[in-house]
Amino acid sequence: MTIRHLKIFLAVYEHNCNVTKAAEALHMSQPAVSLAIRELEDYYGVKLFERLGRRLTISEAGRSLLEYAVNISGLFHDMEDTMRDWDSAGKLRIGASITIGSQFLPFYVNAFNTRFPGTEVRVVVAPGEVIEERLLADELDFALVEGVPVNSSFQHEVYMEDRLAVICAPGRGYKNKQKITPEELCGMRLLLREKGSGTRDVFDSVLQSAGYTADPVWEAYSTTALYNAAINGLGTAVLPYRMVSRALREGCIIELVVDGMPFRRNFNLTWHRHKHLTKAARHFMDICRTYEMDYPMIRYNTLF
Repeated sequence: MTIRHLKIFLAVYEHNCNVTKAAEALHMSQPAVSLAIRELEDYYGVKLFERLGRRLTISEAGRSLLEYAVNISGLFHDMEDTMRDWDSAGKLRIGASITIGSQFLPFYVNAFNTRFPGTEVRVVVAPGEVIEERLLADELDFALVEGVPVNSSFQHEVYMEDRLAVICAPGRGYKNKQKITPEELCGMRLLLREKGSGTRDVFDSVLQSAGYTADPVWEAYSTTALYNAAINGLGTAVLPYRMVSRALREGCIIELVVDGMPFRRNFNLTWHRHKHLTKAARHFMDICRTYEMDYPMIRYNTLF
């Protein structure tokens, strides 16, 4: 049994017990992956996966091995990074969803670099589903995301509260802080983030729980695109309040209040529940938790 066997075992589990997908992710042939699993099973004399119909499921013995495999793989990876990058005191690999990565993460990294200049911080900013895949593949140490991951392999912790703001250009028949009904909101030309983003998930969830659905005229990965469309009178955008607060203060846009619909959400620290978190990772997480207390005068950028 080798660390290679454990990595293959983890890949199969993390790809929903699908050998073909695991082989593609590992750039291996399917027979080679199947052989490695059989070798593990022969070595320990147990079945790690059970076949139910045409699909595999992890066995009880497999779940027991899983806890050890994640810890061993994580420790091995940390050892590799530490020994290969001894002079630079190692690396920290952080993922972030698009909103957090573009708006908040640069401030966190700057604060961390000031305190721990010997640690190299590598960042991946991507949609939430991509970040989850990177975490499962042990390509990230932890991540900052807007929603709660549905995969039971992850552990999460709320580190900051936020809300969404319904905004439009002034002079369009509405006053700042004017109350509108959900029916009025749904009848507007809505400018929304793409489906699957944390911002969109919160918006859709609040609407659906009240029996409404949204039919946007614009969908975009870019908050800047939605903001510029709103400020040019092309519709009503729903964006993170912290990202438009400066524009609201300056009167570039106005905010509408939807009666009975508080669009609240949380930002989360997320990591694989079996991942060994290094001291550097724990220090960075502490910076995220306390950043706004340590830097109370910070004003985030309006756009990205």
